[in-house]
Amino acid sequence: MKLEKIIALHLMTFLITYSIYSQENLGSWNILNATIKINSKWSTFGETQLRSLSFYNNFHYYEIKAGATYKISKNFSATTGFGSYNTYSEGGNFENPIQNKEIRTWIQINMKNPLEFLTFEHRYRAEQRYTNNGYRNRFRYRLGVQIPINNKTIEAKTFYVSLWNELFFTNKEPYFERTRLFIGCGYEFNKNVAVQTGYIYQFDYKINDEIGRDFINIALLYNFNLSKEEKEYNSKTSD
Repeated sequence: MKLEKIIALHLMTFLITYSIYSQENLGSWNILNATIKINSKWSTFGETQLRSLSFYNNFHYYEIKAGATYKISKNFSATTGFGSYNTYSEGGNFENPIQNKEIRTWIQINMKNPLEFLTFEHRYRAEQRYTNNGYRNRFRYRLGVQIPINNKTIEAKTFYVSLWNELFFTNKEPYFERTRLFIGCGYEFNKNVAVQTGYIYQFDYKINDEIGRDFINIALLYNFNLSKEEKEYNSKTSD
């Protein structure tokens, strides 16, 4: 059996086993993302997310967002975007009252560091959050790496491993707000479609209150190229 099939089989076995034994505590995190490359410099994207607190039950959160990215150089780009983010009570499927209704804008810097067959990615984001509890700032840093399994680069018909960790900060005490860890794998079907799945652990910190949550993540990623250039792989991860 080929190496990529062995790795994929082990990851699928882990995810299925974990979901069976942890359905009460394991949530679902679903992503649908579409990116449109306009030319060598500009691209736009739209994304929707749906999350639940138990395994495909107790849905409590959804978001819809869009934005644009400007490619400054091969491994350096800037992104801006806006979206609607909605969090409901934890007692049921979108059960009222709504806990937080938010409009968010952000600016973001993306940097890539290719190293042999690895691609490290740094993401710096500053968010402006207009919530039903008032205005808030938030700052995020994510370090990730993508590792192709059966090819030297991530291209059509490539299995890959994706790992990242993200830190969340605010400009008010206690300053540190959250950390989010992802471990997963994906498959690039062709130039236009990829699928990704994995495990997300999210730890939320507040004064006198700490919460850790587990999620199974499934993402469907579409790429549409309106330019005449060949598609370049552009890693996409949750949120």
